[in-house]
Amino acid sequence: MSKILHVISSPRGEASNSIKLANAIIDQLRAQDPAAVVAVKDLTKAPFPHLEEAHLNAFFTPVEHHTEENKAAISHSNQAIQEIMDADVLVIGAPMYNFGIPSVLKAWFDHIGRAGITFKYGANGPEGLVTGKKAYIAVSTGGIYSSGDAAGHDFVVPYIKAYLGFIGITDVSIVRAEGFAIPGVQETALDKAIDSIVL
Repeated sequence: MSKILHVISSPRGEASNSIKLANAIIDQLRAQDPAAVVAVKDLTKAPFPHLEEAHLNAFFTPVEHHTEENKAAISHSNQAIQEIMDADVLVIGAPMYNFGIPSVLKAWFDHIGRAGITFKYGANGPEGLVTGKKAYIAVSTGGIYSSGDAAGHDFVVPYIKAYLGFIGITDVSIVRAEGFAIPGVQETALDKAIDSIVL
């Protein structure tokens, strides 16, 4: 029985293409493993706070010296990291907003990047500590960013792959649904993306 963590970063609910694509990935995963358990992390309904001084102070204060303020400030981070550690598979929905990821997803990433917990620095440089996970990234875009002139403006896929790799998640599959703002492409964009899913 596998454990799937579905991370939602689009506020559009049932109208969201990244959510539809992520759900299609999960449906295929569950077809392979009917006993799989899915935990949903909707970052738009319970957004993580942007990092402030209190969070950073808590991150860099040894646990044995944590004050009540430190414990409160670090609670989001601890919860998010535990959810990732408990999961076998991550399915992350990532719509492109202004060439990048939604701020709620960036805030979540900021809370799971913890030195000594999700990564460490050794003699050979940084080493990710979140290992043995598989990640699927459901990317939705209005334009075409997988190739062509606009490819250089895609800061979604390179960032997410680099970030996940930094914390140790290197088995990452990208599934793109693109062209939702282009007439003649938008009508079949989601179906083409779903057909491209490879587990």
